[in-house]
Order: sequence, then C-alpha cells, then structure tokens
Amino acid sequence: MVKHIFITGGVVSSLGKGLTSASIGMLLERRGLAVSMQKLDPYINVDPGTMSPFQHGEVYVLDDGSETDLDLGHYERYTHARLSRTANFTSGKIYSEVIARERRGDYLGSTVQVIPHITDAIKEAIRAGVTPGVDVAITEVGGTVGDIESLPFLEAIRQLALELPHGDVLFVHLTLLPYLRASGELKTKPTQQSVGKLREIGIQPDILICRTEQPMPSGMAKKISLFCNVREEFVIEERDVGFSIYEVPVMLVEAGLDKLITRHLGLPVEIETDLSDWREMLRNMHLNKDTCEIAVVGKYIELHDAYKSIYEALSHGGVKNHCKVKVRKISAEDYLAQGEILLEGVDGLLVPGGFGERGIEGKIQAIEHARKTGLPFFGICLGMQCAAIEIARHLLGLKQAHTAELDPKCPDPVIHLMEDQRQRSEKGGTMRLGSMPCRLTPGSLAHKLYRVELTAERHRHRYEFNNTYRAPFEAAGVRFSGVNPERNLVEILELPAHPFFVGVQFHPEFKSRPLDPHPIFDGFVAAALAHSKGNSRGARSTQTSHVT
Repeated sequence: MVKHIFITGGVVSSLGKGLTSASIGMLLERRGLAVSMQKLDPYINVDPGTMSPFQHGEVYVLDDGSETDLDLGHYERYTHARLSRTANFTSGKIYSEVIARERRGDYLGSTVQVIPHITDAIKEAIRAGVTPGVDVAITEVGGTVGDIESLPFLEAIRQLALELPHGDVLFVHLTLLPYLRASGELKTKPTQQSVGKLREIGIQPDILICRTEQPMPSGMAKKISLFCNVREEFVIEERDVGFSIYEVPVMLVEAGLDKLITRHLGLPVEIETDLSDWREMLRNMHLNKDTCEIAVVGKYIELHDAYKSIYEALSHGGVKNHCKVKVRKISAEDYLAQGEILLEGVDGLLVPGGFGERGIEGKIQAIEHARKTGLPFFGICLGMQCAAIEIARHLLGLKQAHTAELDPKCPDPVIHLMEDQRQRSEKGGTMRLGSMPCRLTPGSLAHKLYRVELTAERHRHRYEFNNTYRAPFEAAGVRFSGVNPERNLVEILELPAHPFFVGVQFHPEFKSRPLDPHPIFDGFVAAALAHSKGNSRGARSTQTSHVT
C-alpha cells in the first residue's frame, strides 16, 4: 500500500515548499524507498505555459511535453522520481475535466458542485500521480492556507486521509517564524494562526517545519507544540541556508525529519539515510577557491525564478569544475543602451530563451561582442536564434536578417515558423514541446561534450532555424553539430574557430543535476574558468557519457 505525504504552507507564499518537498523525497530515496512527486496548483490557468515569467517564474518542461510549475525542477534535481503530466494539476485543469464530463452527461443530471465533484476529481488526480512501484507519494499543495482558491484541494486531501487506511497519510505543514529586529524576537503567532486555519478545515498537521532566519530559542518548540497540538519532537526548524539550497536535505536529516517520517508511516526505521556523496559535494563547494563570472543577458533578469533552472545548471557546472560560478545579471535592454562596458571582466556570456521583441537587439549586440572577442558564449532557444541572426548580419552580410516571429516581412528570415505551427491558433500547449532526439556530428565540440552520437533534449518553441540558409552559414564557418534526425531540424550550431561558441534550440538546463551536470553547461563553465585564467582555448570534453 502506497503511503501519502501532503505538504501545505502557511503565513506567506514562497516559503520554499517545493525545496522542502524535493528534499523529503530525496531523503526517502536515500533510505531505499521509491517516491512519486506531485504539485497541485490552485490557479485557474490550465497550466503555466501561457503565464508571464514575471508572474510565475520559468515554465518547466518535462520529457512528455508537459508545461509545469518550476517546483517540478526541484523534484527532478533532488530525486529520481519519474515525472509526467500527472505530476502537476491546476484548478483550471481540474475544472476543465469536470465541465467536460458534465457536457458529456457523465453526471446523469446531477447538480455539479465543488463537493463532491471537484474534490472527487482532485482525489483522482492525486491517485493518477502515483507511479507504479512507488512506496511513498509526495503531494505539494500550492498556495497558502487561508486562500479561497486552495480550499477545494485542502478539502480533497482531508477526505482522502479518511478514505485511506489509518497511518498511511502524513500531513506536513511548512510555516514561517518571523523575526522582529526591533525587539530581537522570533514570533510564533502567525504559525499558530496558520495551523488554526488548517484545523478549521479538518486537517491536523503531523509535522510542523518552521522556516526561520534565526535559531529557535529554547522552549519555542514546546510553545508551538502546546498551541498547535503537534508533538514537540515533530516541530522542525528549517533555517535559511546562506550558502546553497542543496544544504536543505542535510539540515533536515540533522533535525531527524527522515526518522520522524518513517516512524509515523510505519516504514523501515533501521536504515540510515546515506547522504555521503551529497555532503562531499557541499564540502567541495565550500572548499573551491577558483572562480569565474558569467553574464546572463536576458529579458526577465529582474525575477530570479524566471531563469531558475539556468542558474542551477551553472552551479552544477561549477561543482564539476571545482569552481564557484558568479552570475552577473544584465538586462538586454540595458545592454542595448550601455554596451559592452556591462561585460567588462566577465568570463562567459549566456543568452537564455524568451518571447517577444523587447531586448532582442541587446542580446544580438552582446553576442557580437562575445564572437569578436573570443568570450565563451552559450545561447539557449531564443539565445541560439539571436546568435544565428547576429552571424547572418555580420558574417553573411545579410543586414536585414531577423526572425519571422518579430518581423514577418523581413527579407532574410533566418529563423522562421515551423510548418506544423502555421495552422495553430491557440497558444496553450501547442508549441514544439518535450523530449526530441538530436544526432551529433562526430568531431564537433558538441560531440566531444556529450561523448555520444545520439541524445535527446527538451524543447519549448514555435520558431526554428530556416534550413534555406544552411549552406551560406556553413560557408561562413558555422558548424551545425546537432540535427533532429526525424525532421532535419537544426538543434545545435557552433563556431569551431571560436574558443567556445555554442547555440542550442532546446533547453538543456532542464536535464542538469547537482551530481550529474549537463555536458554543455559543464563545458561552458570549463571554458569560462579557462578564460578567467587567461587560457582562451579552455573548452574540454566531459569525463563521463551523458546518455539519454
């Protein structure tokens, strides 16, 4: 029988439920258990695919093409859980299904209501997220306790706890202990009120995880236990990490959370949670003395979560190369206004994806600077397309080259709309999405980095390199080192004469892991580190194969 862990949050949003959920999944895996991970989001959008990065952060894409919440990136970076479209449900997705059933007449004339129809659909979604062979299913409920939109999800997990065998469900509530600097005190009242709201709904949390920026003083856990009806040893401190988010699992093990969970759910308790490789990684991160600085020139720089997976993948590359990677965030619009002075002293340039015209010319100018000066460059999705435009304008002499996405009438659309996208009118879930094969050219830099001839990467785009221009690009020194074997689409371009100049149409950041960095990020950081040491020919191949 599968055990269920439900993780809720209170007091404020953005407490780190995703990180905590992923960490719990990791701890259970390290005890030999198989886990599934799932996120329930209360917003009405069917998925985050049409939401602005400023509103929601990055859209995380799975192998099956699902556009999901960025927390699923944490799940994949910390665990081996197999994620698919059943790993992320929204209110919009739930309501759409219920309304479709009503239109088909599936409810046989019943009045369709939140209870039981919506809550039944939520329970079905939770069960659908449990993959075969799983020991523990972890479900994170988005939003904050007290929000109106979260109520159906909380009611559904309350009902499910009654339907499942006693002892097979664990409620974990993540809350905040605010610190008042004026009085030098941590305050428990918001936590008490949050738990009170949860208990009004009918859910008694079994474990409280208290986020805090200061250590909990003696006696505070006992006070929280008294007012929240949670055993004192089940009140866990989760202090803000100052060095790396990858410290969270270690912190929770040291607090004994893994033993509390296994004891409560009747799981094997004699097994020790083995984090030796993880601790070694953190130890090396602390000891690394080499540094390199990489500029990220993008459109959504103001919100860190807009490029969350990219920043994490850069840190993974730093782990592999035994160096600290500093990120210099530069707005593409600022670069257009101020120019290359903003890149002074950096060791690499990364241009990420995005949509819309704003900032495009700044990205193109930054890429031109990297190409001319030998600065290591890595372009992702729109970043690769901007590289193609820059090369067309300045190496091929096509002064008006552009992408048809932004200038449909340009005389040289080196980036154009894919054929299968021309008849699409709806925006949600209609891009080229998910894992696609990519064949690598033997002898190319991409081939040296991956060390395989066939790989697969995740995509999210409508526009593609225009194959009409392949011959003139190759004549100008461009190597198309990665091609989709099924449709002959360009996936990777590089400049062999440059120390490191790589553009990819896909999103490699989604497949990078702390202990297994993506090979291109690994190579890019190696090139940036070599640049910082004055060796401009520093790109190297990875030491292990990246087989997908």
